[in-house]
Amino acid sequence: MPDPLDRITEATIAHYDERAAAFWEGTQGHDVTQNHAALLRNLEGAGPFAILDLGCGPGRDLAHFRSLGHEAIGLDGSPRFVEMARHHTGCEVLHQDFVRLSLPAGRFDGVFANASLFHVPGVELPRVLGELRAALKPRGVLFASNPRGDDEEGWHGDRYGRYHRFESWRAVVEDAGFELLEHYYRPEGKPRAQQPWLATVFRRT
Repeated sequence: MPDPLDRITEATIAHYDERAAAFWEGTQGHDVTQNHAALLRNLEGAGPFAILDLGCGPGRDLAHFRSLGHEAIGLDGSPRFVEMARHHTGCEVLHQDFVRLSLPAGRFDGVFANASLFHVPGVELPRVLGELRAALKPRGVLFASNPRGDDEEGWHGDRYGRYHRFESWRAVVEDAGFELLEHYYRPEGKPRAQQPWLATVFRRT
């Protein structure tokens, strides 16, 4: 009997692998400077910082952090994305899926998880958040942007995801050993009904 977690992971990664080139073309021009700034302004010290781009895709944000002089390291489960991110950025990119992480303890000042952690099934999320916490330095920062919803979870086409309410997302991250620093909805300047993204910044306690 196939492991349900393996099926979820393999199908979601396959979705991105098959659409890697189109994903790069469709997202490389997206303005996520608000999210970059949210992570960076909450990092303590002068830098440069060690930043893990969790779910780095083809490398758009990885390249941005590197251009600012930071030590940017990517991570993605899609072999095509890993190949593209290495090519586009010259950065180290780890080939790992989000539910089977293998990260060094206390390695990173910040984790940038832009449109990635919502793919982690709710039953696995506390463990995964705990592993990210362990990979952060003391008082390190976790940025996450996820599509918001009413905590519904399941398949959307051939991708699996969980669409969190702010209150439930905050609770599970705080239970994993973080404190909330700020949150906001995106895109900026739109009515709430037209802001499908919830962005949050947490500090490791």
